[in-house]
Amino acid sequence: MKPVHTNFLNQTCCIPIALLIVDRNSYFLYISRHFFHPLPMSKLIYHVATTVDHFIAGPQGQADASIFLYEGDHIPDFLTHIQQYNSVLMGGKTYEFGYQFGLQPGEPGYKGIKHYVFSTSLNFNSNPEVELVKGNAVEFVRKLKLVPDQKIWLCGGGQLAGSLLDAELIDELILKVNPVVIGEGIPLFGDSSKLIDLHLLDCKTYNSGVVLLSYQIKYRKNKAG
Repeated sequence: MKPVHTNFLNQTCCIPIALLIVDRNSYFLYISRHFFHPLPMSKLIYHVATTVDHFIAGPQGQADASIFLYEGDHIPDFLTHIQQYNSVLMGGKTYEFGYQFGLQPGEPGYKGIKHYVFSTSLNFNSNPEVELVKGNAVEFVRKLKLVPDQKIWLCGGGQLAGSLLDAELIDELILKVNPVVIGEGIPLFGDSSKLIDLHLLDCKTYNSGVVLLSYQIKYRKNKAG
């Protein structure tokens, strides 16, 4: 087996002099163990406001101040929290909700965060800030999660969340539970009936009445036979 030349060793990661001549297998084993550390996997976090009875919007898709609290001591924490995200995913209805506040098609709802909008009915040109995705959401998100060390925010809607839950792509769940019960509306996970376990990571209460619950999602392994 041919030795690795000393010039190559000296130019690559400053290998100690003791390794002046090694075979290729030993060299790359040393490199992988001592110089290359895998980056953390990307996380998909479903961070959303919900009612006590787990609806993220009313029957007609309304998520305004008649249901959710847009003022209170929980708001500063939310605005700080979303700064950690590298990108945000949302369904078409969730994106369109911003139109009533002056958002124009193709504009980002959250400045400084890459947007991915999943819709087959919306039509606008994608741009560096907002990408319209008309294809398979599950496959798109699966590939997106291959980029290491990213925090991906899923902010709605329920059907998109349900499809990603069914595909076991959501890692964490952060619920801003508002002190209201509405009886009917758009469920947290749409039509999904998947059974999952949740590990409580954090719980914080606010004077506004909002409770912030953070969970790690634990998927159950299918038992053969």
